[in-house]
Amino acid sequence: MLTLIGVLVVMVGFMLRLNPLIVIFAAGLASGLAAGLDVVAVIAAFGKAFVGNRYLSIVWLILPVIGLLERAGLRERAEHLVGLIRAATAGRVLLIYFGVRQLTAALGLTSLGGHAQMVRPLVAPMAEAAAERRLGALSDKARYTIRAHAAAADNIALFFGEDIFVAIGSILLMKSFLAQRGHHIDAFGFAVWAIPTAVLAFVVHGTRLLRLDRRLHEAEK
Repeated sequence: MLTLIGVLVVMVGFMLRLNPLIVIFAAGLASGLAAGLDVVAVIAAFGKAFVGNRYLSIVWLILPVIGLLERAGLRERAEHLVGLIRAATAGRVLLIYFGVRQLTAALGLTSLGGHAQMVRPLVAPMAEAAAERRLGALSDKARYTIRAHAAAADNIALFFGEDIFVAIGSILLMKSFLAQRGHHIDAFGFAVWAIPTAVLAFVVHGTRLLRLDRRLHEAEK
């Protein structure tokens, strides 16, 4: 039971609003020591988990590339491109990205989007440029509102889209959890029943994105 001390450390750390990274590290260290491991073994376990993380290569390869592209004018070119499209608005740009992101996530291509590689360098600047074309110079509040909606579009589309793909981790986790308790459900069944939720998410959040243009217009008067 002493190995559960890590749970207590997490609870206390979050209650005190300490740095989450420090809290998690302290919890892992406490649980490891309580299980009889020495400090070196615990740190080695942290290192192994970090190196084995499937997102490690993506982070270290994508971020430098995005940084170089931004330095070469990626954001400016994206803004210029959207500025040439008369029908483009901030809400419409984000709605298109939302639909594409949800569709690709449903096909298992979850790495095609993301905050670092898509939202910050491309989607948010394109939405801001579309809003500037109609409203003129934007206030800081309007810019942050658009950026927040761009980030939300990526999060929500990925969250509700990826469950349609049968080989995604969340589907396999639910299948394994229920199988351990005697409920054998096919993974395809989980994916099929995720479709209505994904469609509803598209309708609800798509409506919010389309209303964004009116909110920006009223705020910038």
